[in-house]
Amino acid sequence: MPIRNLDKIFRPRRIAVVGASQRLLSVGQTVFQNLITGGFAGEIYPVNPRHTQLGEHPCYRSVQELPEPVDLAVICTPAQSIPEVIEQCGTAGIRGIVILSAGFRETGMAGSQLEQQVLSIARQFSGMRIIGPNCLGIMAPYVNLNASFATDMPLTGNIAFISQSGALCTAVLDWALEEKIGFSHFVSVGNMLDVGIADLIDYFALDPQTKSIILYVESITEARQFMSAARAFTKHKPIIAYKAGRFQESAKAAASHTGAMAGVDAVYEAAFARAGIVRVFELDDLFDCAELLARQRPPRGERLAIVTNAGGPGVMATDALLERAGVLAPLSKETIERLNGVLPPAWSHGNPLDVLGDAPPERFGNTLEIVLADSQVDGVLVVLSPQAMTDPAEAAAAVIKAAKMTSKPVLTSWMGGNKVHEGRTRLNNAGIPTYNTPEQAVRAFMHLVTYARNHQFLYETPQAMPVRYSLDRALLRELADAALQEGRDILSECTSKSLLEAYGIPVNRTVLARSAEEAVQLSQQMGLPVVLKVFSEQITHKTDVGGVELDLYEEHEISEAYERIMQRVKQARPDAEVQGVTVQRMVSEPEGHELILGVKRDPVFGMVLLVGAGGTSAELYQDRALELPPLNERLARHALESLRSWPLLTGYRGHPAVNLDQLIEVLIRLSYFVADLPEIVELDINPLMVTPVNAIALDARIVVDRSLNVKSTRPYSHLAIRPYPEEFTKSVTLKGGTQVRLRPIQPEDEDKWHELLRGCSPESIRARFRFTFQGTTHDMATRFCFIDYDREIAIVAERVDDSTGQLIGVGRMVADADHQEAEYAVLVGDHWQGQGLGSMLTDYCLEVCHTWGLKRMVAETAPDNRRMLDLFRKRGFAKQDSSSTDTVLLMKNLVTDSH
Repeated sequence: MPIRNLDKIFRPRRIAVVGASQRLLSVGQTVFQNLITGGFAGEIYPVNPRHTQLGEHPCYRSVQELPEPVDLAVICTPAQSIPEVIEQCGTAGIRGIVILSAGFRETGMAGSQLEQQVLSIARQFSGMRIIGPNCLGIMAPYVNLNASFATDMPLTGNIAFISQSGALCTAVLDWALEEKIGFSHFVSVGNMLDVGIADLIDYFALDPQTKSIILYVESITEARQFMSAARAFTKHKPIIAYKAGRFQESAKAAASHTGAMAGVDAVYEAAFARAGIVRVFELDDLFDCAELLARQRPPRGERLAIVTNAGGPGVMATDALLERAGVLAPLSKETIERLNGVLPPAWSHGNPLDVLGDAPPERFGNTLEIVLADSQVDGVLVVLSPQAMTDPAEAAAAVIKAAKMTSKPVLTSWMGGNKVHEGRTRLNNAGIPTYNTPEQAVRAFMHLVTYARNHQFLYETPQAMPVRYSLDRALLRELADAALQEGRDILSECTSKSLLEAYGIPVNRTVLARSAEEAVQLSQQMGLPVVLKVFSEQITHKTDVGGVELDLYEEHEISEAYERIMQRVKQARPDAEVQGVTVQRMVSEPEGHELILGVKRDPVFGMVLLVGAGGTSAELYQDRALELPPLNERLARHALESLRSWPLLTGYRGHPAVNLDQLIEVLIRLSYFVADLPEIVELDINPLMVTPVNAIALDARIVVDRSLNVKSTRPYSHLAIRPYPEEFTKSVTLKGGTQVRLRPIQPEDEDKWHELLRGCSPESIRARFRFTFQGTTHDMATRFCFIDYDREIAIVAERVDDSTGQLIGVGRMVADADHQEAEYAVLVGDHWQGQGLGSMLTDYCLEVCHTWGLKRMVAETAPDNRRMLDLFRKRGFAKQDSSSTDTVLLMKNLVTDSH
């Protein structure tokens, strides 16, 4: 229940303070006074059996004695009393709870058991929501709610601040008040017994006052919900996150190269990037981003113009920009000509714009106004250095005047101390972000540019690659079950390769030889030259123990190599049980490159994929990229493009490029492989040899945990992102005989989706979207084709007899954050109307909603759309009361539906 009853916490009408006190500086006294002095307009009831009156307020012995129903209880009593208090609150009908008390799992085993007791009691009362325990509290400035023991209320603003550190909350609050930065909500989440970060992201996504979120994160729980909520929010608004605890020693027990290379922090980095979250690594950057987010819109592009009255600071700003892969905005000829008309001849005539040390205030203002009008400029940084002729305060006034006429971000750096203090104050009061140094300003600008870049990449249309429909999942499951029955935690190279081969990943065939004679015989059958590798479950890195012999042509070479391997391994690892050697063809390709592909099961985010420079030096170079499965063409390509060795793969200094299409296909196949095998803990393909012709796995190793539950109640529970729901695919026949495949939409369908809408009349478009438009855009398509399958599904109707897979209709279901209700809409191409497709789509979408476990489906249509009204009426939809006269709201209850 992600956002259920959170209004009772953040928009309560009546509040009880349990443990309210008159003892100075106690938590109960501070919270009670904060609510009163903060201006909360609702009723506030103190609860404490030791008092009958607190100030002007009658004090009650328990929440059960309160004269009116209460929405929110703020609990300040000792930890041992909390179970009883929660039970009293539940009995009294209170469904919003904030527990400030400490003494729970942060104190050890006894505290953890107490916390579970509280949770067990809370679950007896349907709809009870709890923030905390062990938290500072919450603040909602727009409703004058300060339910915390912080001393001050933040100003109103558009940033929601969510923190796992109460101490950081007070520091940020103090800084924000000085800088006059406001917040929509301020939340210390504490131990997150119930309400977690994902719930809050979903809740604030629906809040009109929240335009961005800043997170301070120490750890993530329920990664699937977190990723889903964050991806939904960052589609439209930015999230900036600071992740503490970056250097945990997590790779010590790794059983593979991948386990050692994919550390905890690297996985968080990959997850944040996939969710569209901008990560900062310094607390100062968090403040700097808050400054910009609070006052300006995020930049639409990366091109920055720098206006300064001193050359040195301009160069500093330029260095900082280029170091972070920013772009100096190229000024148009028209802009240069206009600047020539208002600036002295000695100005820099380029970007950065040095308006000279004697610049009066109006020169700053005129320059800024002209530069902002240039379409090639996405944002402007104004840097002022106090010189003898400078008036920092009036220059600030001129900048404020010019900035009011644009929607582009304007940042400032008034460098210095007392001389620029008044100017900074004016800028802050006017809502223009100001920074102590140009580098700070550039960093903040580039963090928000990163958000724009991430957004563009995540919603870039991938190429269609026919991987999914060629996978033999039944064969894979059969092979996997057989391998698991062998009882090994580390599968042999032969078994590992057979599983990969079942998923269409090319492998170099490997066989086991238990003697030198058998190695010779198998080599002759396989074809020379060959490679011998030691075969032992206890040895991961074969080269380290002298367990590899390459390029063997002759019988005597093979026999001697076998004996050398046995001797070296016995010396290096006398404890290892050696069963022989594996024999495989020697693959030598002068134009080939060795990569490593790997998988690691992260305890937080589940399966994580790795690709990087491979071979025996993989861990030394650490040239790798991590991604969360599943992958599509764009995600796989982006991972490869991020490698330092990417130029080698694309052709370098006359060498041919590798077969990138096959390499990308292997990555995609591997992502589906691990999605279908939740028993995998670690996997290495090292090396994967990629050449201009193909890609082939030369070595493979899979580590499994046979105790993992394959048949989880939640599909793909080992993944942080729900893969394509292939199970919702069905074949139907229209009245005219056309064969149609009903299946979920995917990003690769964007061009077909555009074509579908181009084939619809304005009347059909208006009936579906309730307005008309001239044409579709990529931004529109990202909303309808790039979807989170945990939250929404669009079922498209695809012609089977058409070579392009033409889409002729689509039914779309969007679930609410609580996953109780789905909003439904359907569109059928004009040429295909009247053949029963709308009914088929609706009936199938109802089946999907049942499988999803939803309770209701709602739909809207125009009062004169008789065809749709009749379709819904026949399926048991009932009209609902609506204040709108131009739409009809209909609802179908799915819980009692016997469909």
